[in-house]
Amino acid sequence: MKIDGRMEDHALEPVPQHLRQGWLKLSWNTAGIVTTLVQLFLGALTTFVAGFKIAMAAGVFVAVIGSLIGWACGHIAFKTGLSSTVMARHYGFGKRGSLIGSLIFGFMIIGFLALENALLYAGFRFAFGFQDTLANKIVVYGLLTVAWIFLTAYGFEAVSKVSTYTLAAFVGLLLFITWRVVRSHADGHIFDFPALFPPEALASLGATSDLGKFIFCTNVLVGAAGALALVDADLGRYARSSFDIGAAAAVGNFSAQICMVFVGGVFMYAAMSELVMYYTTVMQMAPEAAQKLAMSPEGVTAAFLLFGGGIGVALMVLAQGKAQVLNTYSGSLALSNLFDAMGLRMNRVVMVVVANLIGLLMVAFGILDQFNAWIEILGVITTSFAGIMIVDYFIVSRKVGRNGLAGTELVNWAGVITTVVATILAHYVLNRIVTIQFFTSLGVSVVLYPILRLTLFRSSVAACAGSPLTEEPVS
Repeated sequence: MKIDGRMEDHALEPVPQHLRQGWLKLSWNTAGIVTTLVQLFLGALTTFVAGFKIAMAAGVFVAVIGSLIGWACGHIAFKTGLSSTVMARHYGFGKRGSLIGSLIFGFMIIGFLALENALLYAGFRFAFGFQDTLANKIVVYGLLTVAWIFLTAYGFEAVSKVSTYTLAAFVGLLLFITWRVVRSHADGHIFDFPALFPPEALASLGATSDLGKFIFCTNVLVGAAGALALVDADLGRYARSSFDIGAAAAVGNFSAQICMVFVGGVFMYAAMSELVMYYTTVMQMAPEAAQKLAMSPEGVTAAFLLFGGGIGVALMVLAQGKAQVLNTYSGSLALSNLFDAMGLRMNRVVMVVVANLIGLLMVAFGILDQFNAWIEILGVITTSFAGIMIVDYFIVSRKVGRNGLAGTELVNWAGVITTVVATILAHYVLNRIVTIQFFTSLGVSVVLYPILRLTLFRSSVAACAGSPLTEEPVS
């Protein structure tokens, strides 16, 4: 089979039954996409801001919520056989309206692709000591980009295999390096340390009380949970049953919000003093600058390389490599729907290349510097987007008697309006009243969408419910 034939991978059509898979194989992917150095950084960040116990409590809370949202999105994908952004055409947004989902999810998942690339580049610089020149950037980013394109070129089956092998190796290496660092740390508070940020920094984050710390952690962690819910839909179209994708969603969220928070917090707490000493003595940095760099995504990468040596380099490549294949895969699905919704049916080979080129542009514009800012707002938008599809499938469709996929209108204005209203209310208007922002975005979506869809836009529902699905499958 030719590369372009493999890569099409039923991007815009239902996945046939003979290609469906069980929960264990799907779980390699849901766990693989979140077990990265970025997620470990989020574990370190949340535990340092809130203390170990509060951050773990927030992780458990987000894991439960994320698993439920991920199962619901994955269940719809299992039933329809469609990816998250194509699914949005039929549930919540319409053909052109689904552009909003492609833009949101595409930006977020390609943003993670860019972020992981930037961390790999920083890690290679730290490990091999080469200069930060344009020529070196071209070589390293060029090789990484070619690798992700090649590995993704053979569709979901190859993606699943890559994730299976590399996740097993990653977990083994991660446990070994963490054990090595923790063993050398005599502090009895390694599993229950308090907040480590200075009071003025905590005040700027709204984390001066236990509740404030819990809220901060929840808002930070929910960004990955929102993205993972849409990845669950991309993978759920390959599920044999609703249970299979539900279990895979739970495994992914357990890995991201509990395991990575636990390991990220413990590892960086044990490694912080030696990492800062390395920056001040070997790299001749001022103590304040060294402390700031140590508590950054690049600092997490440096810590693994500092304590892991050659094993640390292997860990870095495995951790980022498996996630990059999955990020490229989901990003290309979002772009496929984006262009198709605009009337341009593009080859998936082209979409994989475009996803990686966009990722390179994000790196050029400093994605690492904007990380904390965009992950929170995108978490709000993705939970709203997922909530609208869920309520349309489970409530609105049944209210109007729609069974299965129906024809799609160009724009489902009820979904588009609800997304805008929910995001503005959650992030800008009610953020000081309901400080856990996804509560507002999800709540507004679940309440407002059915009201708009069944009142002001009811005629559109009726027309759609009576129209068969006529879209041609991808050749």
